[in-house]
Amino acid sequence: MIYMFLPIPSIREAALLASSVCALYVGLLIFFLMQDDDEIEEMVHDLTTVCVAIFHYLGFNLMGIFFRIMNDTMVRSSFLDRHQFLKEEIWLRQARQQESMLLDSILPPQIAKPIQHSIMDRIMLSESDSDRFLANPRRTENFMAIQIHSDVSILYADVVNYTYLTTTLTVEKLVKVLHDLYGRFDMAASTFKVQRIKFLGDCYYCVAGLGESDPDHASMAVALGISMIANIQEVRSYRDLDIDMRIGVHSGTLLAGVIGHAKLQYDIWGADVDIANRLEATGKAGYVHVSGRTLSSLNVAQYTVFPGTEAAQKDPILQKHPMSTYLLTAAPSRNSVRSVDAVHSYADININALGESRKSAILRPTLVSNELREEFRKMPVGGFRVRSPCCRDPNASDEKVKHDLGIFCVAFNDSSLERNYLHKPDFIWKYSMLLAWGIGCCLIYIQVVNDKSAICTECIMIDVAVFTFLTSLLFISWFKKVCWWRTGENDSKEYSRVSCMLFKIFERIQHSFVVRVTIYIIIILSYYLVLSTILLNCDKNQYELDVINSKLYHYDIVTDNCFNPWVFTDMISLILGVSYTFARIPFALKIIICCCEAIAYFIIVVFQFSFIFQHSATITPFMRAEIAHCLRVCMMLLTMYAKERQSEFNTKINFKINQDLQSKQKAADLTNKSIKILLTNILPSHVVEVYLDSVAHHELYYENYKMVSVMFAMLINFQMDLPSLRVLNDIISEFDRLLSAYKEYYVVEKIKVVGCTYMAACGLDFTLAKSKFGSKTQVTSSSFTSEMEQVMYRKESKGVDYDYDEVAFIMTTFALDLMRVLSVCNQAYAGKPFDRSLSTGEICIGISTGELMAGVVGASQPHYDIWGSPVNMASRMESTGLPGHIQVTEETANILQEFDIMCMYRGMTFVKGRGEIPTYFVGIDENLKFIASDKKNRNNSKRFSVLASLVPNTIPTSSESN
Repeated sequence: MIYMFLPIPSIREAALLASSVCALYVGLLIFFLMQDDDEIEEMVHDLTTVCVAIFHYLGFNLMGIFFRIMNDTMVRSSFLDRHQFLKEEIWLRQARQQESMLLDSILPPQIAKPIQHSIMDRIMLSESDSDRFLANPRRTENFMAIQIHSDVSILYADVVNYTYLTTTLTVEKLVKVLHDLYGRFDMAASTFKVQRIKFLGDCYYCVAGLGESDPDHASMAVALGISMIANIQEVRSYRDLDIDMRIGVHSGTLLAGVIGHAKLQYDIWGADVDIANRLEATGKAGYVHVSGRTLSSLNVAQYTVFPGTEAAQKDPILQKHPMSTYLLTAAPSRNSVRSVDAVHSYADININALGESRKSAILRPTLVSNELREEFRKMPVGGFRVRSPCCRDPNASDEKVKHDLGIFCVAFNDSSLERNYLHKPDFIWKYSMLLAWGIGCCLIYIQVVNDKSAICTECIMIDVAVFTFLTSLLFISWFKKVCWWRTGENDSKEYSRVSCMLFKIFERIQHSFVVRVTIYIIIILSYYLVLSTILLNCDKNQYELDVINSKLYHYDIVTDNCFNPWVFTDMISLILGVSYTFARIPFALKIIICCCEAIAYFIIVVFQFSFIFQHSATITPFMRAEIAHCLRVCMMLLTMYAKERQSEFNTKINFKINQDLQSKQKAADLTNKSIKILLTNILPSHVVEVYLDSVAHHELYYENYKMVSVMFAMLINFQMDLPSLRVLNDIISEFDRLLSAYKEYYVVEKIKVVGCTYMAACGLDFTLAKSKFGSKTQVTSSSFTSEMEQVMYRKESKGVDYDYDEVAFIMTTFALDLMRVLSVCNQAYAGKPFDRSLSTGEICIGISTGELMAGVVGASQPHYDIWGSPVNMASRMESTGLPGHIQVTEETANILQEFDIMCMYRGMTFVKGRGEIPTYFVGIDENLKFIASDKKNRNNSKRFSVLASLVPNTIPTSSESN
């Protein structure tokens, strides 16, 4: 009772109090026995009685101390687990909010959910077995989320003199100007409920009426355009820059969604999108250029209207859809012209909590303390609570627990959960065995000193066998622990074969539920073997005769012929206590065994040895002795049941919390990975950590690169309708998968996809692989690996110093692989029923290399972009190039020729903003391989396609070529 029910926090104090009570009882017993003892025999008898009482209470103290240690350990462990569980739950709740905010910053809400589910499926798929993935080909299908919007207004805006900005301003000033501009535009778009799609260098385009249908979408788009003009004029005046804004707005139908496999970006397609783009290109700076369809949806009285430009009347795309165009201007709306702070937009997204210390960074101490205090106040500790039905809170922790656990046996209602609980390893088995050994020794001693008959060989053999059995189990259970104590944490120590065998036996017992239950039952049976020897040595007839004679002739009864009934009851109480206290045994099995023990005891008391128990002493006046015995055992049975039920309840609650904690941790890790994927869809992977650090310090992220190669690759003559978009999605997805082969040396980073144009760059991350080139690679058949092997060989043989010129070579190799991927796609389409009008299978690529700037700008949606002459020139190389060719600038051609790649002079090509410049075509043969500039070494080339696995019969491996 002291150990179980008194509110004593310290085990030491509880043990001291219990020992004092026992010592006081034994002292009183000795005192009263000494008052009546005159003869030696009676003194010896009384000494035996005292020893039996001492060992009896020693056994109960051992059980009490064991219960307190195990219970306190479990409660503290449960407290820590609950603490961790609540922190995980709070972190997960906040992380999911941040995930939603990040997802909304990339995609509109109407399309974000399927993308989020796709990201989660991709993460779980990457963690699953690859064989299962290959066995289910449906999972490899390319995901595409595209919606049709029939009544919207599209706005295209272009910064006039943007090239002047990117070529004259420093990287820091450029990022600040662009962040101020696009931040203003984002806030104005939010004011007019217009969805920003993306911005492409100098081009910013958005859609009104996209998320929710809005009958005023045309007026909202035009109002945004007027506000953007006012904002850029304010920035021009404040920063003394020669910039302006040209805007085009058109109303109609479009397709909106995401395509590709990496860097998921929301985009729009359709004929009306092209019209809005051309309206911007043929417009006039400082005015909003609208179509007649858009003007018909406006209140003309609110605007100053001028006729459209002559360029619009001559534009071939606009002429396909004969229309009238108009230039509009008006005063901007209030609160639509305002500046933006440096990182005002990201203040609500605490994404700096990613990484190893994510939980400590994301959780505010006051929030955690308040929630923990409230949850621990409601934490269930017992399971029994009597309250009025009207006062019950169905959401309280203990009410939830009642649905998980049974009332009587405290078993999980979920059978699989109960099975998992029972089959968990028992890490406190050795302590249970220590208790079982101690109780066994007490029982054996009590049985020996209580047996006053002649020497019983069978009794001695039983006692020795039981003691040997219990000692052997104790030795096996503690041998490993003792070895660890002796050697400390020296893992290098070697043990003998016998020691290893003992270790394995102990681990087998510890991890096997069946073995533990079997040993538990054998231990209980061994206790009853010891107890049975007392009954076997009892001569009931002689005892009855002695009692009758003592009554007739009035002399003291001699009890040597049979056992002491109260000693027998005390031994049964000890066995009941051990039967309940043994850890990691099914509670229902304990109840059954203890009930069987109690029933067997009642049969002995009432039927088998009723005369002996009826003529024993009673503990309560006017109560029959046999009833006092039975009441003692019943109280022990109920007390131990209550004690063990509480212990079982706490243990299972702790197990359930651990299970929930693991689920929370998996969900938190999944969300953490999802957030990182979302971040890498906004930013390149190497920028994420640096950008987050910049946000944490309320700074803008920007960087200047000395040597970067930029590529624009455009699929020719793609019709922007739904069937064509499905084909485009497959091709872009294959392009994205190719990026994984370009992670070993220099990283090829996908920047964006605009319509049918794929933009990538190499050299934005100068982190080289840890291994030397060609020494270790996972993509042994990639053209990238083969090219790098030959590049390093030739540069070493020529004594060329290492620099960053390789980025041009790698970018060109990636461009060639894009052509190879497209060729394989065309071969795949050739064998299937396919409308050839959906794709011509041609690609036009432009590459330029040089110094550029990169940074993150935008208010509501952080956007990573690159600026500089290589970006502009790569775009011009693509737009002025020819299908099936890679066109490069003279600087890039000179670099490629150092890598023994032939570059054929095309001639002087007119480039907007630069005039006529010399351009080159990269030498590519009919097998889509580079033509070497050194004809002698052409046959020694090691360059192979990354798609060698797709066409193994035509493309040799590196080992075969060698």
